[in-house]
Amino acid sequence: MVLLVSFNSAAKDYSRNIEIDASNTTKHSTTINGKKVKYTATTGTQPVWNSEGEPTASLFYTYYQRTDIKNKAKRPLLISFNGGPGSASVWMHVAYTGPKTLNVDDEGYPLQPYGVKTNPHSVLDIADIVFVNPVNTGYSRVLPNKDGKMPSKDKQKKMFFGVNADVKYLADWINTFVTRNNRWRSPKYLIGESYGTTRVSGLALELQSRQWMYLNGVILVSPTDIGIERKGPVKAANRLPYFTATAWHHKVLPPALQNRDLLDVLKEVEAFTIDSYLPAIAKGGFINADDKQALADKVAYYSGLSKRAVLDNNLDINTSFFWKELLRDKEFTVGRLDSRYLGIDKKNAGSRPDYNAELTSWLHSFTPAINYYLREELNYKTDLKYNMFGNVHPWDRTGNRTGENLRLAMAQNPYLNVMVQAGYYDGATNYFDAKYTLWQLDPSGKMKDRMSFKGYRSGHMMYLRKEDLKLSNDDLRQFIKNTMVDGKTAAKY
Repeated sequence: MVLLVSFNSAAKDYSRNIEIDASNTTKHSTTINGKKVKYTATTGTQPVWNSEGEPTASLFYTYYQRTDIKNKAKRPLLISFNGGPGSASVWMHVAYTGPKTLNVDDEGYPLQPYGVKTNPHSVLDIADIVFVNPVNTGYSRVLPNKDGKMPSKDKQKKMFFGVNADVKYLADWINTFVTRNNRWRSPKYLIGESYGTTRVSGLALELQSRQWMYLNGVILVSPTDIGIERKGPVKAANRLPYFTATAWHHKVLPPALQNRDLLDVLKEVEAFTIDSYLPAIAKGGFINADDKQALADKVAYYSGLSKRAVLDNNLDINTSFFWKELLRDKEFTVGRLDSRYLGIDKKNAGSRPDYNAELTSWLHSFTPAINYYLREELNYKTDLKYNMFGNVHPWDRTGNRTGENLRLAMAQNPYLNVMVQAGYYDGATNYFDAKYTLWQLDPSGKMKDRMSFKGYRSGHMMYLRKEDLKLSNDDLRQFIKNTMVDGKTAAKY
C-alpha cells in the first residue's frame, strides 16, 4: 500500500526569513561570587531603519537583566560587541561576561560534550548586559526593500559594511534599544573585542554627537589600531615583547630569561624595544654593521629565534614567519590569536603555518555551544543559520578616525573612562601594540588618569583560561564600580 499525503503549500510560508521585530524572555538564576542572582534573558530581533522609516535590517540580540534590583537608574548597562568585522557576538557572550561559559578545560581547550556551564565570575551581578550581532552575523540579516528586492551589494556596503557605516547604523540601533528598555538614566558602557574595539571607539563619539547619549566607560579587549597608525619601524619593533612572551611560554628562551617570571622579563624587553630596537630599525640599511650584529644577538636572545633567522629578516621579523619558525625543530607551529596553541603542518619547510591552530580549536566548542544554548536554554527557535562569521566583505576601511573620535569623546565628557585588556600570547593584536595605542590616544597626556591597561597570561580571548576568566571579570567589575559617579560629582573640569 502506498500512502499519499497531500497538502496545500500555499497555506504555509516555508521561506527561511528573520522575524523583523520579536522577542522571547526566559527566567533564570545563577550564583556569582558566591551570591545568588536572579535574572531574565531576552532573545530577539530589533530593526534598523533608514531615513524614510523603512526597515533595512534586523539585528539579533541577547539581553540579560538582573531582576532583584529596584533602582534601574543606578544599574549600569554594558553593551557588548565582537569583531571581525563579520564576527557574531558569541565569543564574549558565552565565554567572558555572560552568565554562562563554555565547557572547556582550565586552559581553554574544548571538551566534549560541547555546551555551557555556569560562569561564577560574570559581571551580571553589577551590570545588565546586551550582546549585539551586527548585520549578517549571528541571526542578524539584511532585509528586502519595500518592493521585496534585496539591495545590491554596493548598496549594502554603503549602508552597513564599512568603518563609518557600521558605527552610524549601530548608534541608531542602540538609541532604539535604550529607549524601548527604559535605560536612558543608567550608566552606560561599551565593550568591544578585536575589530569590536574599532566599533566601540567610533560609537563613543557617534552616540554623543548624534544620539546625545553619553557614556561612563569604553572597554577595549584585544584592540586593533583604532585608526592610530603603527607602521614601519614601530610595527616591526612592537612585535618583540609578544615574541618574548610566546618563547617564554614554550620554554625556549635562554635560562637567564626562562627562570624569571614572565612579567619581569617583559618589563626588560619593553624597555629594550623602545630604547634600542625601534631606533635601530629606523636606520634601515644604513645601520652600522657592528650595531646590526649586536642588535641581532639581542633580538635572538629575547625572541627564541636564531641569530641567523633574525639577520635573514633584516631585523624585521614577520609574525607568520615567527609562528612557523619558533618550534620548527619540534615540528610544531604556534597559534596566531593565542600562541599557546600548537599546530602541525604538512611540511616543516615554509614561512607560515598551514592553518590557525587556535581558531579551529575554538570553533570546536563555540559553534555547538551557542546553537544549543540559544535554542534549548533560552528558547529562541529559528531555522536561520547562526553565522559565526558572516559575509560583510569587502569592508570599507577608509576614513578610520575611531581612535581620534574616542579621544574627542573623552575630552567632551569628563565622566568617560577607557580600559584596555590584552593577552600576552595574542599575535594578531599584540599586547604591546595595545599599550602603544593607549599611549598615543591622547598625546597631550591630560586624560591619562582616565586610561588603564590590564594584561593577562593568555591570548586574544584571554578569558578562556580559567584563572584569567576570574581576573578579567574582576578588572571589568572594578572598572565599572570606579567609574560610576556618586550623584554629587558634576561632569566638569
